[in-house]
Amino acid sequence: MSYLRLNGLTKRYGDTLATDAVSLEISKGELIVLLGPSGCGKTTTLRMIAGFIEATSGDIVLEGQAITGLPAHRREMGMVFQNYALFPHLSVARNVAFGLEMRRMKQAERDERVAEMLQLVKLDRLADRLPRQLSGGQQQRVAIARALAIHPKVLLLDEPLSNLDAELRQDVAREIRLLQQDRKLTTIMVTHDQQEAMAMADRLVVMRDGQVQQVGAQEDLYERPATPFVARFIGNSNLLVGSHTDAGFRTETGTHIDLAGRYQGAGRATLALRPERITLGETGQVRGTIVLSSYMGATVEHVVALDDQTRLIARGASSGPAATPRFAGGQSVFLSWPAASECLFDGGDAPIPALSHSINERISSHA
Repeated sequence: MSYLRLNGLTKRYGDTLATDAVSLEISKGELIVLLGPSGCGKTTTLRMIAGFIEATSGDIVLEGQAITGLPAHRREMGMVFQNYALFPHLSVARNVAFGLEMRRMKQAERDERVAEMLQLVKLDRLADRLPRQLSGGQQQRVAIARALAIHPKVLLLDEPLSNLDAELRQDVAREIRLLQQDRKLTTIMVTHDQQEAMAMADRLVVMRDGQVQQVGAQEDLYERPATPFVARFIGNSNLLVGSHTDAGFRTETGTHIDLAGRYQGAGRATLALRPERITLGETGQVRGTIVLSSYMGATVEHVVALDDQTRLIARGASSGPAATPRFAGGQSVFLSWPAASECLFDGGDAPIPALSHSINERISSHA
């Protein structure tokens, strides 16, 4: 049985549908990341779980008990806000103790709990400082310690790393994940940053326009996206809109592409290709012209024009035995990719299953 379950969770603001029948099952000790662009409904979902926003319809069930009608303070959930929401006039220790004071915990027990939490987040030496005397990463850890001090059944993280610089963000993300795993904390986190989500989650929940697009482990969503939106949002796939037949794929601008795999049927379609799975060379499935070549450190990125309106990005290693050749602007190249890295969707954005034989198998069979 799931530890936390959302059943058709919906929120309306007048005629605006913020979330549309969101359903999700979360296991005890699991870290779930709600991922999507701004306005997709992920923060609204988190705040309904916390009890800060009342759901229009649907249920929230925790340990088999419906909590939809309970006020926030009775849900036993710890919340870490995007802006940390620390009390500026209270010391680090008093900030961490705040939730315990509200619960009228005895002082001796409270002091012991605060000391435990500050040691957990490695801030025990800063107990007497005010928030303004701390770095952004330290303030974030105080907010986490405060949320954990009440021993919540669920930890809720609302864009917890968005105010940190890139290097510190990676460090704090790693600390949160290790802490969550060590304590086996059931955690729901909201972010719009796919790298952050990929690094931290047990499972990802990709949302768009208030609806869940796909739920799964990182590899599932990356290798088997359920929609073109997921393919673009997770891994930044190239998306080409057009139509497909047994002869291949034709873009809306008329460029023909030999597909690596074979597919049933014919009609409107969207082709998704991962930049890092595309190889540039003297033979391939479609010809293009190099528009831009960029050295990115660990990778080399090429922008390739298939026609006046259609461009693809190809990305590969910059060094080592599998280093990508550098091509100059204006050079003509062929693009190729393996069948397993090709995703084709029909006019309704549903995946089109591939048949067993690839283009290479067809070529060898006719040789």
